[in-house]
This record gives sequence, C-alpha cells and structure tokens, in this order.
Amino acid sequence: MSPATPLLAVESLSLERGGRELFRGLSFEVHAGHLFQVEGANGAGKTSLLRILCGLSRYGFSGKVSRHAPLLYLGHHSGVKGLLTPRENLALHVSGQGSHSDRQIEAALAQVGLYGYEDVPSHTLSAGQHRRVNLARLYLSDCPLWLLDEPFTAIDKTGIGELESLLVRHVEHGGAVVMTSHQTLQVSYEVRFLSLLEGVVL
Repeated sequence: MSPATPLLAVESLSLERGGRELFRGLSFEVHAGHLFQVEGANGAGKTSLLRILCGLSRYGFSGKVSRHAPLLYLGHHSGVKGLLTPRENLALHVSGQGSHSDRQIEAALAQVGLYGYEDVPSHTLSAGQHRRVNLARLYLSDCPLWLLDEPFTAIDKTGIGELESLLVRHVEHGGAVVMTSHQTLQVSYEVRFLSLLEGVVL
C-alpha cells in the first residue's frame, strides 16, 4: 500500500436515528501516524460512528467508508466471557489474527497489570480488571488501525497513563488510532479532534 493511501477514508457520512440527525456530511481520512479523538456529547453518535467505521453497522447511514488496512475494534463493553479465564478470552479473541503463544498472552496480561490472574475465572474479576483483559488485546494486535470506544472506562490513573503511552507508541510506529473518550488525551503528540457536531476535523 502506498504511503499516500489512507488506512481509512470517510466520505459524506450521515446518520439518523429515530428521526433525529446525529451527524451529516462527515468526511475525513486516517493515515499512518494519525491519532484521532472523536468529540461529541452523550448520544451524539460517537459509538455509532465507530461501529460504522469497523463494519459492524452496515445499514441506516449514507456515505462511503473505505478501509485499506486490517483493524482492531474494542467496543465500550469489555467483551470478556465470565466463564473463561483471561488467557482463554485472549486466545479466543485473537484466533483469527494469527497464532499467539501462551507466553505472548501472559506477557500481554502482565503489561496491563494482570500477572497472576491468567487462569482464574473472569467472573471473579472486577469491572476494571475486565477492561484490562480487553485492553491486553492491543498488545497482541498486529493491526495498524485501532478503533477504540471509551478505552479508559473503569481504568485507574496509572492504567490511563500506560494506555496513553501505548497509543503514542502505536502511532509513532506507523499505526493509527480513532477513539472516543470523555477526557482529553494527555500526550505529547498531535491529537486530531473529530467534531461530530460540526462535522469537521479540528
């Protein structure tokens, strides 16, 4: 893929829900090295936008979304199955993205502060620990494009700082991130703000 080719391109994207227009005429491109934060109040369509971008929502909107790179989507909910262990949850999630060894999975869990919790039933973990299991998937992903919906939910201050550092490392090494968050990223990197209300990149 040419460096000039965007990882993701959006043209004139509009969405209505229940007779209410959430956003209209949204156009932008995501290139390697881009770190996008989607802005908008609750109910503005931030989650709906990410679901459209990753292909989970295929109807009910107009416009065009072109994806030119593999992507990893982490939704607002952790997606962790309570009857499985963190190790089993990660092995199940990444099964379609290549083979990951137990050692790689253990290292990913250690990165998010879950060393020693690899083989306990996930239903015994706290909400914050569930979020950390979900975020460990980032350490196993080879996808250049990450779409993240409220990744800081239920994460403590230390975890937030570690995640911010991971996002910066990802984009500095040629990846890209499009994310929603109720808090502004505290990073020494250019953050592009995508305003759903105004339909523009700031």
